[in-house]
Amino acid sequence: MTETARPINDDWDTPPSRPPAIRRIVGLGRAPQSVRLRRRPSVRWIVRTAVLASLDFAAFATSLIVIGLLVPLHNFGVDTAHVTGILAFAATATATLFLLRVYRHSWRFFGFRHAAAVVTLSLLGSAGGWWALLVLNQAQLEFPILAAALTQWMLATGLLLGLRSMRRIARERLSASRVRLTMTSRSDLPQALLIGPAPWAMSVIELMRAEDSPQFTIGGILLPSDSDVIERIGGVRVLGNHDKLVEVAKAAELQGRPFSLAITLDDGMYLGQREMTRLTHRARELGLELSRIKNHWSEILQRPGGSDTKELSVRDLLGRNEFELEGDVITRQIEGQCVLVTGAGGTIGGELSWQLASFRPSRLVLLELCEFNLYSIEMRLREKYPDLEICPELCDIRSKEEVERVFEKHEPSVVYHAAALKHVPIVELNPCAGVHTNIIGTKHIADAVTEFGARAMVQISTDKAVNPVGMMGATKRIGELYSQALDMCGVDDPDAPRFMTVRFGNVLGSSGSILPLFRRQLEEGKPLTVTHPDIERFFMTVREAVQLILQSSSSALAKDLERGTIFVLDMGKPVRIVDLAYRLIAQYGLEPGVDVPVKFIGLRPGEKLYEELFDDCEEEIPSQIKGIFEARSHPIPLPFINKSIDRLRDAIQRNDPAEAERIAHHLVKIPSSGARFDLILPRPMNDVATPAIPLTP
Repeated sequence: MTETARPINDDWDTPPSRPPAIRRIVGLGRAPQSVRLRRRPSVRWIVRTAVLASLDFAAFATSLIVIGLLVPLHNFGVDTAHVTGILAFAATATATLFLLRVYRHSWRFFGFRHAAAVVTLSLLGSAGGWWALLVLNQAQLEFPILAAALTQWMLATGLLLGLRSMRRIARERLSASRVRLTMTSRSDLPQALLIGPAPWAMSVIELMRAEDSPQFTIGGILLPSDSDVIERIGGVRVLGNHDKLVEVAKAAELQGRPFSLAITLDDGMYLGQREMTRLTHRARELGLELSRIKNHWSEILQRPGGSDTKELSVRDLLGRNEFELEGDVITRQIEGQCVLVTGAGGTIGGELSWQLASFRPSRLVLLELCEFNLYSIEMRLREKYPDLEICPELCDIRSKEEVERVFEKHEPSVVYHAAALKHVPIVELNPCAGVHTNIIGTKHIADAVTEFGARAMVQISTDKAVNPVGMMGATKRIGELYSQALDMCGVDDPDAPRFMTVRFGNVLGSSGSILPLFRRQLEEGKPLTVTHPDIERFFMTVREAVQLILQSSSSALAKDLERGTIFVLDMGKPVRIVDLAYRLIAQYGLEPGVDVPVKFIGLRPGEKLYEELFDDCEEEIPSQIKGIFEARSHPIPLPFINKSIDRLRDAIQRNDPAEAERIAHHLVKIPSSGARFDLILPRPMNDVATPAIPLTP
């Protein structure tokens, strides 16, 4: 066998071939063929083996001498007093252990399982020794010899077990002395409280004792329930059950040795979701740092632990059922087509890509600016749909040249535009960035749809675009108006591309949304933060939002619905944010205001108290699509909106956020208030009195 590189772990080696039954009996497994390695014995291993073999040799020799003194076996032809016989017996027994690879395994962590193996190994070794002794003396195996052999085996087993137990006890005493010395010299170490079952607590104590430089001392243990039997575990006091955390922590503080750290087992079995959340809040109130140790097998296998919060019920949170998809009409519009999704790495874009892939497009183009998000969604799709042609494109929609490069390369048939800046406070503080992405970027995508002959573009919008008060809503509203203006340009041309806008409210679980924030605050033991007691929003899950997007856009294409219509998803009734917080706390099994407080922090910049689904200038009309409303408004003529977008581009280039805000907010008021378009355009300084030309849509 060719020698391979030496492994890092000195305990690994290639065991010899031996019957599987022997391996099962002695409890010593064999490394799989793929990982077995061979190496030269080290000097340290030779010395260690020699010492251990010498001790076992002495144990076997001693047991035989004792038996020879107790039983006169010389009457049966076996001389146990002769040096040659003793040496042959002990040497053969020790050699048997060597052949069984006993000395290739570490006995420093000697336990019950190892003791059971030693009993079997001692039997095999003694049997080998007696065989050598009988051959040497040419004696017959008779009953007195069998009785003596049995007694010798029991004595040898006791000696072997004693030697190994003493070795472990000596190591533990040395380790404990080192830990005590460290504790004495480091009285400033924080004191920790273990919260968990007894076997787990013992494993943590053993792990701490194995550390050369421990970071804390263990001052007490809280078990799942009160026990009058267990007073100490590993020398550490048991102080009660986990419900006594507050009482135990305050008592320790009065004694001058307060706990600063609590360590608990969070495997989803010892403590349920309710108990763990309550424990987290109590630890936070006491000023304790809480360390939650997950299921170790989940960590090793890189699988989610058992404590992950279950999927929250839409009915319980929102008070309605989740929308169900009707997929036939979508299949007819998507199957065999090249489909492009912008913002494919985001929450909506990722779910769009995932659901679109199931309708068998000829090619799925993923357009995304964030490399990691693009990589993540691409890998997921390739694993699920290995036969689908997936084309990841790292592209910034704010660059017209990059967008045109992607469209020229792939020539998509249907485009779903989900890329946007969506966080209200961030866009409010960065108005130029919001305009650049949500307006200029949308224009680049829409213009490319027209230039490269795509069938349709679906613009993903938000209820914040309705009567907007902040820049995020204003920029999304202008994106709606631009798509609507382009759609109206094809009224007399049946071959012109369709530009459809789908508007919906908040998505549960999306990045930056309220639900992940609430869950994180619950798990960290913090109060849930709500901006205002009366603030309310429309909510839906990301799954049903994307289903309705696909349903509405595909139905509009199939039925050739009237142009210029904005599709509004049926979001049900608005939900108060504080009610959502209360329902979430209740789903964790806790009592709102008692176990978990709710804190009101005030409205953020650009945030409305109530959201609406229809603008003041829009007319709600009946829809032919299930789960969809339709809104029709007065569109802004394309030349006018193009001029305003040019002015917005100039404001971005000058880095003039005030001008960008002025233009954006005035532009969104035109359809509803009859505001004059000329007010958007800057007047010459020497011609302030120039009469304004009113806009007539």
